[in-house]
Amino acid sequence: MTATRTATTSVAAEGGPAGQADRATPRRSERLSATRKRVHNAAGAALVVAVLAGLWEGYKALGRAVDDVVPGTKIAFPVATDDLSMPHVWSILGALVEPARRGDPMLLGSYLLGETGVTLRESFYGLVAGSSLGLLLAVLFLHVVPLSKGLMPWLVASQTVPLVAIAPMIVIWGGKAGAPPWVAVTGIAAYLAFFPVTINTLRGLKSPPKVQLEFMRSVGAGRWQVLGWLRIPAALPFVFAGLRLAATASVVGAIVGELSAGTGRGIGRAILTFAYYYSNGPEKLYAAVLVAAAAGIVFVQSLALIERVALRHRHTR
Repeated sequence: MTATRTATTSVAAEGGPAGQADRATPRRSERLSATRKRVHNAAGAALVVAVLAGLWEGYKALGRAVDDVVPGTKIAFPVATDDLSMPHVWSILGALVEPARRGDPMLLGSYLLGETGVTLRESFYGLVAGSSLGLLLAVLFLHVVPLSKGLMPWLVASQTVPLVAIAPMIVIWGGKAGAPPWVAVTGIAAYLAFFPVTINTLRGLKSPPKVQLEFMRSVGAGRWQVLGWLRIPAALPFVFAGLRLAATASVVGAIVGELSAGTGRGIGRAILTFAYYYSNGPEKLYAAVLVAAAAGIVFVQSLALIERVALRHRHTR
């Protein structure tokens, strides 16, 4: 009788409501911790934006008070603080809800979002193309060491060439091949995206400890089995780190490419147009730059979200 009561108590503790509550408590705690972390991150980001806006307005107010000259000296402020050089933050934000052009009912914010969508599409194509090339090169460099030693210096050198020198060449080559301008923009984005993916993936593929590699060989695993079962899973955090860097680079490449390719669309062309008519509305140029920066942040954060979903089990171990 006593043994039966003991067994019943044990089962209740393990599988009954009490046991289920014990198992659910850590999960609930983890969810609350993750929610608090997201709230803290959002609050931190908002605080940074507020501080930057405050510094902008503070610098402008100080410059206006002393006529852009350091008191007691003849040293001029590095940046003029008049409304043409430094519009107020509220003027920049207010421009987003004003018409983009005279006689056009479309708001500037809507226009910039449409142009940003074009740029992000080109950036996405460039990221996919550049990342695919980077992954392929990383696998080749892992298995063909002479190729790695021969090509790696050239890959590093390719990233030291100024983009403003490379972009026109890619545009000209694309034009000679009869490709539409957006293909050249995508090529420029891919040119900047492949390198961080290559370097980070190669490092990740080499990250498994020797003891794990020796174990795989001891059970008869071939080179490609080791790659698929051990090296690639170990490399995933490195791959996503490279992808985040590549995402940022692809947006920059797409914007610069739009300036060179003459696509007629994209946030890069919008920035160039508002820079040309800067004196008529300086706040529009700042608004375009602000939207472009926000688009880059959203693009990178989308990859961060995919990474959290893909690696959620790894993170909870």
